[in-house]
Amino acid sequence: MSQPSSPPAAPAGPRIPEAVHRRRWAVLGVLMLSLLIVVLDNSILNVAVKTIAAPAPTGIGATQGELEWAINSYTLVFAGLLFTSGLLGDRLGRKKVLLFGITVFGIGSALAALSGSPGELIAYRAVMGLGAAFVMPATLAVLMNVFERDEQPKAIGIWAGSVGLAIAIGPITGGILLEHFWWGSIFLINVPVVLLALALMTWLVPDSRDPKPGRIDIPGVLLSVVGLVLLVYGIIRGGELASFTDVTVLAPVLGGLAVLILFVLHERRSDHPAIDMGYFRRPAFSAAVAAIALVFFALMGVTFFSAFYLQSVRGYSALQSGLLILPLAVAQMVFAPRARLVVERFGAKAVCTVGMLLVALGLAAFALFDASTPIWVMEVVFFLQGAGMAHIMPPVTVAIMQALPREKAGSGSAINNTFRQVGGALGVAVLGSVLSSTYRGEIEGHLGGVPEALRATAGESVEATLAVAEKLGPAGQGLVAPAYDAFLDAMHVTAIASAVIGLIGAVVVAVFLPGRTPAGAAGPGTGRGGDDRRASVPGPSAEAGESARR
Repeated sequence: MSQPSSPPAAPAGPRIPEAVHRRRWAVLGVLMLSLLIVVLDNSILNVAVKTIAAPAPTGIGATQGELEWAINSYTLVFAGLLFTSGLLGDRLGRKKVLLFGITVFGIGSALAALSGSPGELIAYRAVMGLGAAFVMPATLAVLMNVFERDEQPKAIGIWAGSVGLAIAIGPITGGILLEHFWWGSIFLINVPVVLLALALMTWLVPDSRDPKPGRIDIPGVLLSVVGLVLLVYGIIRGGELASFTDVTVLAPVLGGLAVLILFVLHERRSDHPAIDMGYFRRPAFSAAVAAIALVFFALMGVTFFSAFYLQSVRGYSALQSGLLILPLAVAQMVFAPRARLVVERFGAKAVCTVGMLLVALGLAAFALFDASTPIWVMEVVFFLQGAGMAHIMPPVTVAIMQALPREKAGSGSAINNTFRQVGGALGVAVLGSVLSSTYRGEIEGHLGGVPEALRATAGESVEATLAVAEKLGPAGQGLVAPAYDAFLDAMHVTAIASAVIGLIGAVVVAVFLPGRTPAGAAGPGTGRGGDDRRASVPGPSAEAGESARR
């Protein structure tokens, strides 16, 4: 049975029960705590990779490939299950899914901290990815069900700002832990936070679900999982090989795309689809989803190469590098909660377009950086990038979430997070490949004096070249300066590619996002006006309604 060409505008939904409304900001604090540890985890791990690679007892002797899979196993499971977890939240209850996810994440963290081998670490990181996949969509879905429509933009801005906080404190926390404790402490630190979050969730967070979920679309769910896992695996594999023409890359990528096309065709024909594809026919909805993917494509790519620039070329430690990106995080924390005010004045189209242009400008600035660029210039660039992101993420997230009825909040959150995760993975893989291939082309002419057995390794990356130079002793000192020059050339090319992606994002939002919304366009009943208290009106969940009646 075919779906209608365009679904009706999402209604505001039943009003929030008074008992839930009174504790909405406390609930948001709990959701931010849950989101914080999930986002924080990956940024902490990036600081610890060198320590984990060291032989026991300092580390566990992980190879470069094993370290990559310690990161990628988390990403693969996380991205593959995001959509499914959002659907299950709508059906089973978002609080239940959130409690399940944070519990699994905590168990995985404890096991990862006690890993005795790289294989165990990879497996337990996958468990953490499973838990995180159920946490992230549920936090946004719960938010939509405890705030009235008129307060949702403010709450989403604060929610988005917590990501900036995680970006800021992740590397710093990791650096401090590694200076005083063993490598497993970066995972064990999650456990007490998880226990606190579980207690607060049980006490404060109301449950909510879709009151009429209908039959579960089992074929659609399976197709989404298989398609996303294949696609993300292929992207990760392409990043590892710095090539997207290898059969081990093309096969999963093309296979994943084919399965996702089947998923779309199935959803269009199903009389009980997992997600109504008609929403994607709305230019504003599709533009918001595309903006999420494009901004994370560009940003994750630049985050990837800026780490090498700061540590390998400029010589900063991991902790110092984390402190240097504080302006990006501070800008997000300051501006994201206030983005709604700018949107109210100028409209989402203008605000998001300027935000994307700021991100693109910040990315392009890296094409001018060299080994002696003043620190204050980098700090200004990071701040501009953070300010740009802070004026993109909240408005486009609001556009996605408010396009769907409140009872479908889990599905909307899953779409938002899935496109963000896939866009970020693509950014690291594609822009990482551009960086790697350009670097190899630049450095090859300087490897003539390197022994044949080491030549291939020396051309892989700036870190690899510098490691080979150190191994060769005085004979390898001639490689150091060319390695820095080759990396800077490669970074400049990659920065320009990143900036082009940012400009494409600016064009997309400028053309398709709506402009200013007239006052009151949301219609009546979206706020809490006057003394209109609705304890007797059914809320988004049985538990919340019962609380209101009591």
